[in-house]
Amino acid sequence: MNPTVLIAIPLLPLLAAIVAGLGGRLIGRAGAHWLTCGAVAASCVLSFLVLKQICLDGVPVYDAKVYTWLVSDGLHMEVGFLIDRLTALMMAVVTFVSLCVHVYTIGYMSDDPGYTRFFSYISLFTFSMLMLVMANNFLQLFFGWEAVGLVSYLLIGFWYTRPSAIFANLKAFIVNRIGDFGFVLGIAGVVYFTQSLAYRDAFAAAPNMAQALIPLSRTWSVPALTLICICLFIGAMGKSAQVPLHVWLPDSMEGPTPISALIHAATMVTAGIFMVARLSPLFEYSDAALSFVLVIGATTAFFMGLLGVVHNDIKRVIAYSTLSQLGYMTVALGVSAYGAAIFHLMTHAFFKALLFLAAGSVIIALHHEQDMRRMGGLAKYMPVTAATCWIGALALVGTPFFSGFYSKDAIIEAVGESHRWGATYAYWCVLCGVFVTALYTFRMLFLTFHGPERFRDATHTHEAHVDAGRMIGPDEPTQVLDDGQAPGGDHSDHGHGATPRESPAVVTVPLVALAIPSILIGALTVGPVLFGHYFTGSILVLDRNDVLGAIGEEFGGPVLFALQGLLAAPFWLAAAGAVTAWAFFLRRPAWADLAVRKARWLYRVLTEKYYFDWFNERILAALARLIGVGLWKGGDEALIDGALVNGSAATVGWLGSVMRRVQSGYLYSYAFWMMIGLALLLGWFLAHARF
Repeated sequence: MNPTVLIAIPLLPLLAAIVAGLGGRLIGRAGAHWLTCGAVAASCVLSFLVLKQICLDGVPVYDAKVYTWLVSDGLHMEVGFLIDRLTALMMAVVTFVSLCVHVYTIGYMSDDPGYTRFFSYISLFTFSMLMLVMANNFLQLFFGWEAVGLVSYLLIGFWYTRPSAIFANLKAFIVNRIGDFGFVLGIAGVVYFTQSLAYRDAFAAAPNMAQALIPLSRTWSVPALTLICICLFIGAMGKSAQVPLHVWLPDSMEGPTPISALIHAATMVTAGIFMVARLSPLFEYSDAALSFVLVIGATTAFFMGLLGVVHNDIKRVIAYSTLSQLGYMTVALGVSAYGAAIFHLMTHAFFKALLFLAAGSVIIALHHEQDMRRMGGLAKYMPVTAATCWIGALALVGTPFFSGFYSKDAIIEAVGESHRWGATYAYWCVLCGVFVTALYTFRMLFLTFHGPERFRDATHTHEAHVDAGRMIGPDEPTQVLDDGQAPGGDHSDHGHGATPRESPAVVTVPLVALAIPSILIGALTVGPVLFGHYFTGSILVLDRNDVLGAIGEEFGGPVLFALQGLLAAPFWLAAAGAVTAWAFFLRRPAWADLAVRKARWLYRVLTEKYYFDWFNERILAALARLIGVGLWKGGDEALIDGALVNGSAATVGWLGSVMRRVQSGYLYSYAFWMMIGLALLLGWFLAHARF
């Protein structure tokens, strides 16, 4: 494998980002998108070439350093690449989805004044994710980890004149810093036991680390590897938005739609899933850590999916879908089905990017309207967008023969096979989550593309939407949309009888390109990737934990697997969710209002997002401010400024004033003080002398 090719794959997007960012005025808007799209396209072609070499040509795994950055006390800090089948798959997915988003951005952001800056950012995002997945050591992993966090901060707050965008990117930054604190502690633990940052050294030392103990008190110790793996996973909880560090992801919708697709499909949120799979040789030796991963993932999969049922912003519904699907991937990691997690990551990348870009196409047609209550009947005006969105939705709910079916059903079966602590709870969460996923997904489809054409009425009110059965309370605040205005604001001719039109080819071609793998990629790859030996040498699964191997013994091919799925519980739960959505949101909308009135408390809990934001903003933030004020008043002003700085200065001044009185300059005064001193010394001597 040619090292020059490997270096070019991440560096091409980096160079394009630098030129577009710093020289955007020189190359112009067209130059920015041609340069960045061309660089990412070249990286995509090279990534698929690497995938071919690894999978078909039998090229051995490449694990080598590129250069040594620093050596400190024998610890080598290097930049290096580990290219195996896991890395090659991730490289292909990241670059392909990124390329589709780059092309789509040409149409979506055409009128934005920050056009060249946006292309620079998304190209830099691609570079950051590639550096993360290609790393062969923890230092480079951490570099890519922080780089995707930095660029996501820039992109979520891309429209920096909007207070809501600034709040959202600050929220993402703070929440991820919490997760990254645990991640750094985990890396520090690895370095402590191995004296190395290289993956190979950590993996080789894993059995010994599993036997070591870390004392937390005089009487209590924990297994070292368990503590290390939990700390590492806390980092993944931040990046991959797992409960309770999930709160930043829905607010990331404040960024433009293309970056929503890139964050949710192929870059930042998948980093945590990839990291745990890459570090499977560590996690496999800690059942306690894997049970922790399992329970967190199951909770996220079910309870975050419920939130998608009550929200009306089309992008936020898809965002809650991402939270739920990330929970499915995390559950797979927790039962040692790492291959199923990565397989679902791959299929999810295609259909989730498709759903976001289709939502963006709708938003363009409706002049930046995002509220599904002001849509409806768009299928006949936007047939390509509607058809591709339906494909993405069918893949998302796990319809047999679509890509999402093969990955999601494999996860559910793997959890059912597992005997790990927490597996029973996780199984019911992911199984019931199928119904919830179908409910909010088909609700989105019916409200957006079918039913009455509500986009023609410019006089909608919240009360009118309640009467129309749209699952919204009369006191729900207005959503803030892509252009910083409220729904129904001054959006050109929207709301005045304008007829929506299909988006231009620069938008619809990426939709079609993503729709094809959303249908086919699962059936084409389920055999070798999921039940074959594709990840052998890349992912370690101990024999006692091999749930995928048990399922694979009954695998008879993709067609038979899908036919069996037609008789399985997940398919019928998905069908029940679709029928429920049709009945409540298309056939009898008044039923939705009745359900809200009958279960007002549940509706309130869901619309308040389980009060996580309330707790964080009202309790934690208030507590942090209280601690800050206490440290400021008591520590800084009273102790540091008052006692140490000002107090010491005042003490010196007082001593100086006293000494000035003693140093009078008169000889008789000095003789007097000498006599007093001599008398005191003589008195002390006589009192302590022994004659």
